[in-house]
Amino acid sequence: MTTLTELDLHVTVPPELSARAPAEARGGTRDGVRMLVGRRAIGAVEHRRFTELPEALRPGDLLVVNNSGTLPAALPGRMPDGTPVALHLSSAQPDQRGSYLVELRRQVPGAAASYYPPQESPARPGLHVALPAGGAAELVQPFTDRLWYAELSLPAPLLPYLRLHGRAIRYGYVDRDWPIEAYQTVFASVPGSSEMPSAARPFTPTVVARLAGRGVLVAPVTLHTGVASPEAHEAPYAERFRVPATTARLVGHVRAGGGRVIAVGTTVVRALESAVGPDGTLQEADGWTELVIAPERGVRAVDGLLTGWHEPRASHLLMLAAVAGRPLLTVCYREAVRQRYLWHEFGDVNLLLPD
Repeated sequence: MTTLTELDLHVTVPPELSARAPAEARGGTRDGVRMLVGRRAIGAVEHRRFTELPEALRPGDLLVVNNSGTLPAALPGRMPDGTPVALHLSSAQPDQRGSYLVELRRQVPGAAASYYPPQESPARPGLHVALPAGGAAELVQPFTDRLWYAELSLPAPLLPYLRLHGRAIRYGYVDRDWPIEAYQTVFASVPGSSEMPSAARPFTPTVVARLAGRGVLVAPVTLHTGVASPEAHEAPYAERFRVPATTARLVGHVRAGGGRVIAVGTTVVRALESAVGPDGTLQEADGWTELVIAPERGVRAVDGLLTGWHEPRASHLLMLAAVAGRPLLTVCYREAVRQRYLWHEFGDVNLLLPD
C-alpha cells in the first residue's frame, strides 16, 4: 500500500494559515470562504468563492452530503488524584457491548485540550475518570496508542448528557470554545459525529437553493465521524455509516446518464465506497466500515470531491490522491499555500473535479 511518506506533497503549511474561528466571526459569511477548483483532466486550478459552487458544477451533477450532526463530544474529567483531563468520546464499537472509544487529553483551564504522547499518557486498564454530575468512564483496554475502550456510567442517556455537560471538540489552532451550532452543517439531521463533517460547513440554504435551480441534485448518506486527533496522523478506524436505497439508486441513475457524482467530504467517499457491491453497483448499506481508500484501490462510486484542506501528513491524502491523482493534488496544495488559503474545519475548501 502507498504510505503517507510516499504521498509527501512537499508543502509546509505556516501556522498563520490555520483558521482560528468560524468565517462568520472573522467578518465573513459561511458561504463566503474561498474555494480552489482543481480539474484532473487538464491539471489546472482556478480560484473562486464558495458562493460560485453552482457555476462550477453542471446540470445533472449529484452532490452527496453527510447528514450526520456533530455531538458536543468533549467532556471535562478528573483523574483519581484530581488532575483535570478532557475525555473525547469517539464512537460506540461494533461489538455492541456498550463500550465506547475515548481519547484522554491534557486539560489546562481556558485552553484547548492537548495531545498526550503515548509515553506520557496516564491511560491504563482500570483507570477511573470522574465526569460531571456523577458520571464516570473506566478504561478497559487500548485500541490504539491514543484510543481506549471505555465503559461509561452516566446519570442520563448519552445524547442528553452530552448536551448538558459536553462541548465541541476543538484543537489548539482554534482560538476559543465555540457553541456547538458553529460545528453543525445545514444538512445535519442525525446526531452522531464526534467531529464536524466540515466539508459541508460552507453550505447555506441560499447556496442549496441555487444548486437546485441549476439542476444540481443533492442526496444524503450518514457517516458518524470518530475522533481524528490531528497530531497522531493515524489511518481511519471503524465508523458507523448508512447509504439509503434512494441515494444508491440516484447515484446509479446519475452515472448512467453521464452526470458526475461529487462527494462532499471524505466521510461521504468512505460511506459510498463501502457500499459498492462486487459488480461495481452502489447498494443500500447500513453498518460499520473499516475501509481505507488509497490510490491502488481507487474509487468506483465517486467522480469528484469537495473537501477541506488537510495536513500534509494526514491519512486523508491517500483518499484525495485516489480521487484526484497525485499530480493535481500537489498543484492544489502548493497553490493553496502560495495564495494563503485557510486550513482546518473553519477554513477554505478544495473542489476536485475530473474535468
